[in-house]
Amino acid sequence: MRRYDFIIAYDIADVKRLKKIAKLIEKDALRIQYSIYFYHDSTQEEVTKLLEKVCRIYDEKRDDIRVYKIKNRGLHLGCAIDLDNPFEFI
Repeated sequence: MRRYDFIIAYDIADVKRLKKIAKLIEKDALRIQYSIYFYHDSTQEEVTKLLEKVCRIYDEKRDDIRVYKIKNRGLHLGCAIDLDNPFEFI
């Protein structure tokens, strides 16, 4: 199973949801800025499990959560996840 590094970023409208989501993500990822996390050496399956938990909390109309897979040669912005279909990596 291939392992990658990921960047997880969010913009959460409600403080209560923000705290829950931050606490959940911080269990597995390193906070590198206020709403940006580095998820090191993980599989797509591990990220998907984390997103399944996050999707139970976030408000799809008011919040924004993005995941970027880091390629070997740096961040490839075309590898974001569409939260309309969050368990398929683009």
